[in-house]
Amino acid sequence: MGAFEPLQADDPALVGGYRIAARLGAGGMGRVYLSHTQGGRPVALKVVRPELADDPGFRRRFGREIKAARRVRGAYTAELIDADAEGVPPWLATLYVPGPSLTEAVTRQGPLPVAAVLWLMAGVAEALQAIHAEGIVHRDLKPSNVLLAADGPRVIDFGIALAADGTSYTATEGTIGTPPFMAPEQASGGDVTAATDVFALGQTAAFAALGRPLYGEGPAVSVLYRIVHSEPELSLLPASLRPLFARCLAADPADRATPAEVVEWCRQRLGADADADAGGGPAVWREVAGPEPVVPAPVAEPTPAYPQPPIPPVPTPTVPGFPQPPVPAPEPRKTRRRRTALIAAAGVTGGALMVVALAWTLMDAADRFGDRGAGSGSRASTSASASASGADAGTAVDPSESVPGLATGSPADASAGADGTAGADGTAGAGGTAGAGGGGGGAARDPRPEDFSQVWLDAKNSLSLAESEPQLKSRKGDIRFGCESSGCELKGEQTVFVQMFGSHGTTLAACRLMLKDATSHRWPLASTAAGSEICMKDAEGNIGLYVIQTKSTAMPESAFLLADLTVWRNADR
Repeated sequence: MGAFEPLQADDPALVGGYRIAARLGAGGMGRVYLSHTQGGRPVALKVVRPELADDPGFRRRFGREIKAARRVRGAYTAELIDADAEGVPPWLATLYVPGPSLTEAVTRQGPLPVAAVLWLMAGVAEALQAIHAEGIVHRDLKPSNVLLAADGPRVIDFGIALAADGTSYTATEGTIGTPPFMAPEQASGGDVTAATDVFALGQTAAFAALGRPLYGEGPAVSVLYRIVHSEPELSLLPASLRPLFARCLAADPADRATPAEVVEWCRQRLGADADADAGGGPAVWREVAGPEPVVPAPVAEPTPAYPQPPIPPVPTPTVPGFPQPPVPAPEPRKTRRRRTALIAAAGVTGGALMVVALAWTLMDAADRFGDRGAGSGSRASTSASASASGADAGTAVDPSESVPGLATGSPADASAGADGTAGADGTAGAGGTAGAGGGGGGAARDPRPEDFSQVWLDAKNSLSLAESEPQLKSRKGDIRFGCESSGCELKGEQTVFVQMFGSHGTTLAACRLMLKDATSHRWPLASTAAGSEICMKDAEGNIGLYVIQTKSTAMPESAFLLADLTVWRNADR
């Protein structure tokens, strides 16, 4: 957080009693500002976005997580010092860390030396120990959430990721977490535990050592596919660090190192380096962190603007031998009463005229309606019929038109993207929009999308991708919704599910890619919200894209989902 930006016109001047001095940046949950305590100590003030602030569920989770985060005390965490979950808007303040983020440092100077990576991993692992000790899982550990102070790294944004679970925050990042730094179980909708943070620690440290994400870059769907289905390329990392990275990046959470083991492993190597190089570890870390920025001074209290002093009255000159004439007192109240009476009288008169005019108009309209009632009724009926016919005809989809977010791709596109490197973002045939100069072959081979809006799903009905009308008012469909003791979920005996992350507008090719090796017949909905997209495939090869519009699971006995559904028949080819 070393870059200070001037405030913009839409930035607040005061939040929760804190005067804003500068902008520090923005994230998925809101903007971050520089402010100061009453004693002048700088703080980073995070102000929640309005659309999140309007969600009562978010406020409840935010307040709960703030209480837990207040208990976290660690040498490598940015301490939470103040917050208000019920504020307008909600906000929290942490101690300001004078230093760049890991993302900024690597972008500026490239990959970090081995000694600096060891210092980084030891400090972040120690921070995770303090966070996990209070029952918190970070869930979004990444380079931009690690700040590089002169005396070591600081982990920020713990205790707020879970608060965003199930809110529109997921629309920015796709879900809780950032795709290049997710663990396999997180990407596939499994249980998120302390071991999930250790996997993210390994990815974050690999970014520091390589200068880029370990699992590559590109569309979120491609990156997540590689995380779930491929082994990490440890040969790209420094040889001395590979054993530790192998433990952190194990596919099975039970096989991963604990934060305490990471700290011990790094300290042993740092001790050996320090003996050989006279403290080279701390020296190289100070070089990576760079000089501390000059923090802007606290914003002073505004000077109150007082009105001009009143002009004293000019005394009346006196004439010798004559008494002073009395000065008549002003009569402001009498004048106001007279003016009020005039205004009231005018209002009554105007109101009476309006009533007379309205009555006259109604009588005239009644006469006209009596003369032309039959003809008007017949024309209205004809017009209504024409409108209804037009509305019905308008529901048909012209296959020559492009439907945003629902473009389809050819089988060649899907196979090209099977390794997660092409085709998943719609640019290498994932969209295949017909008639757009892209060959048109994909549109000819792929099935036409069928759209169904406002599809209701609760404990009494179900869905079937094979039916012409997928929504069934019974439990005979294979896709069902239920809320058991473990939470609400989608279930299908013959249907598999995969939640899509990253940008919205998932294509057929992207669904094909992620469903290729999918085996999950139950999909928990804890991390879904309005806008979440779930791909599904039944035993007959029909593929559906289920886009949640409304999710109501607070009361399990009356829980429901309202979503838009797109179906591609026989699309698994």
